[in-house]
Amino acid sequence: MSRRDWLTWGGAAFAAQSVVLRDAIAATPPLAELRLGYQKSGALPSVKKQGLFEKAFKPLGVEIKWFEFASGPPLLEALSAGAIVYGPTGDTPPIFAQAARANLLYVAALQGSGENEAIIVPEASPIRTLADLKGKRVGLTKGSASQNTIVAALEKVGLRYADITPVFVSQVDGAGAFQRGSLDAWIAWDPILATVQSRSHVRVLAWSKDVHKTNAFLLGNRDFVAKYPDIVHKLNAELTAANEWAQTHVDEVARDIVEATGADNESILASIRRSRFQLSPLTEEIIATQQTIADRFATLGLIPAPVRIKDVVWDGALPKK
Repeated sequence: MSRRDWLTWGGAAFAAQSVVLRDAIAATPPLAELRLGYQKSGALPSVKKQGLFEKAFKPLGVEIKWFEFASGPPLLEALSAGAIVYGPTGDTPPIFAQAARANLLYVAALQGSGENEAIIVPEASPIRTLADLKGKRVGLTKGSASQNTIVAALEKVGLRYADITPVFVSQVDGAGAFQRGSLDAWIAWDPILATVQSRSHVRVLAWSKDVHKTNAFLLGNRDFVAKYPDIVHKLNAELTAANEWAQTHVDEVARDIVEATGADNESILASIRRSRFQLSPLTEEIIATQQTIADRFATLGLIPAPVRIKDVVWDGALPKK
């Protein structure tokens, strides 16, 4: 979706001129700062380094503050508590958060390529197919998109989650465990995935796109979204513009992520080239896909009770009728 399409979808009232948004803000309590969460993947590290949001919100007198998170679950914990008000995660963290009665709303979807996360094994591993994962130790980050990826992968070949031994590790710890041989397989995502691929002899057993539809999301603190809907629309519009900039400034994005992560430039370039940065409304199809994941987790007992995704979708995130 282009920035123009996004602005049309979100409503032109907030987007035409800064003065219009300033008038909208005047009708609500003064907003001095925006506390945004991000991870070291996608375009946001470069958006932060380039100061794109700072430039967009400075005329409104709003200061941008950034907070880094290693994965989606801690980001959403902070968002629910109000420590941040807006940030991106994969498909799985919002479901666990909703099941825990987190104070959040889906405010946009991020449609990815499905090539930034993969189930990998050592190149010399006897594991050749997904079915060979039965009885094996598989590293994943609890509550992250990797948990959905492994469940979907197992279902695809007639296996159950109980057929493997899940080993819960962060991405950083997972890389070490994988390289030491403590894991038979590991679900990694960029930029760590690209780095491991360049530095180790690994084989991709399956990309996330091979086993399920891949979506990520932007979430907002429910109270903040209710109080400042025009700000959320503007955040979405500015991120759309920033993503479009990122697609045509790959080298700059790579440089900024290298500085943020310490990874080598070629690995980061590889991860960016297989990325897709595209915001979209939460269509019926996207909501249905997310509901399927939630139902799967409820059936497996991974969440305490069923959840209804539509209950936490912001009206402003739906397609314009």
